[in-house]
Amino acid sequence: MLIQQLINGLTIGSIYALVALGYTLAYGILGLINFAHGEVYMVGAFVAYFCVSILNLNIFLAFVLSLVFTGILGALIEFTAFRSIRGGVRSSQLISAIGVSIILQNTVMLTLGSDTKPFPQVMETAVYKFNSFRISSIQIIIMIVALIFMMLLSYLIYKTKIGIAMRATSQDPSTTSLMGINVNRVISFTFSIGAILGAVAGILVGLYYNSLVFNMGAAMGLKAFVAAVLGGIGNIPGTMLGGIILGLAESIGAVTISAKYKDAFSFIILILVLLFKPTGLFGKRDTEKV
Repeated sequence: MLIQQLINGLTIGSIYALVALGYTLAYGILGLINFAHGEVYMVGAFVAYFCVSILNLNIFLAFVLSLVFTGILGALIEFTAFRSIRGGVRSSQLISAIGVSIILQNTVMLTLGSDTKPFPQVMETAVYKFNSFRISSIQIIIMIVALIFMMLLSYLIYKTKIGIAMRATSQDPSTTSLMGINVNRVISFTFSIGAILGAVAGILVGLYYNSLVFNMGAAMGLKAFVAAVLGGIGNIPGTMLGGIILGLAESIGAVTISAKYKDAFSFIILILVLLFKPTGLFGKRDTEKV
């Protein structure tokens, strides 16, 4: 039973980690909590659904088109909702993010309806049984795809020129601009990458649960935010581990305590982290010079 719950926890934790990375990227470069990110995750899933169910495309082409669409959407959200108020007070940025969230959610609801949509069965799911646990092929795919995208993100951030520009912009946008780097372009690119990671998670959830609903981004967005805070928001490796830890905690807690309180575990963890380690398990306290 324990091994089975570890597998289930790693599966959902991988999805939490992908979505949480979008929060970390936005916070790391702008100090912004982008509460519209959960809806971007939802839009990515619905774009793939639209491509497969209505346009009759195969899942791989639908996957690519969804990532392209959400990447553009991420840059558009940054340009329209955050760029003009970038230097303003945090409350205005927060309200703008919530506004974008409401717009995206209601746009999908009015376009595709409020009923739950069955995600098409695009691949045969095999179940591999062992003595004390079983694992499905879709669970293996989720963990592998999540790992690949996490590794690609790490490579992008730490091994490429655009990654250096992203880290420089995070440290000091003004000085970075003086060095000849287009800060606006870097920030838009960062939002696009975060949106793409959210779309990947949304498509994987559609494949895993075979159902989508227009408000699915709200709960996932909150849980991914908890994962980001748990790992240390702004810390990319910490956020990845935070998502995995949250998924494991939910899965094991649902069995050892009660499945009824599965969603409550996330917020209990958030309260405990804020009380005893506000910077997260892997975050560091920043000292500001005044």
